Amino acid sequence: MHRTSLKVSYFSQWETLDMTLPILSEGASALHRDPLWRNSGAETIEEYARWAVNVCGMACLKMILAARGETHLILSLARACTAYGGYVVNETDTSIKGLIYAPFVNFVRERFSLSADVRTGVPTVGVPAILAGHRFFIASVNSAIRWPEHEPPSKGGHLVLVTAASQEGIRFHNPSGHDRASQADVVLPLATFDRSFANRGIAVGS
Repeated sequence: MHRTSLKVSYFSQWETLDMTLPILSEGASALHRDPLWRNSGAETIEEYARWAVNVCGMACLKMILAARGETHLILSLARACTAYGGYVVNETDTSIKGLIYAPFVNFVRERFSLSADVRTGVPTVGVPAILAGHRFFIASVNSAIRWPEHEPPSKGGHLVLVTAASQEGIRFHNPSGHDRASQADVVLPLATFDRSFANRGIAVGS
């Protein structure tokens, strides 16, 4: 597989790794039971619950930065990205829109000197070529990719960190995987990945 040969640490978008199934059954309110919520950098449990369901992109960034030896709190990344326009926060209904790709690219270029560019119209068979020239690819997929045996309801809406790819398969970390097998170093055939892949994402270098 093309890239990356180095082990990439896994981080979830929630601080306690086994929160996915409770969130799917109960909604974001389940995050009020996460005993590790303070590790996110949130000031309150309410802030944590509001943001955690929206920060799959920040979890991907946290993994990218950890691969070069940096440690960052996920909510600190989210706040900084918001200042660049990467998230739009509606204070009226508390909704959060994002990740918005172009501002995110500006953010990581300026703050972390990462090379990054938005990719659209990417066929799944083209992902290996991206990994041949970049260390990572943040890919837009459906969150149901955690159950690859099922047909996803649509494409896109969730972000995963692709760390290696070839014509045999794509390897990625999923910030909202529900168990170890669906979280870190997941490998799927291109045809299976294609069912969830929205043909867009962000190529990121070192």
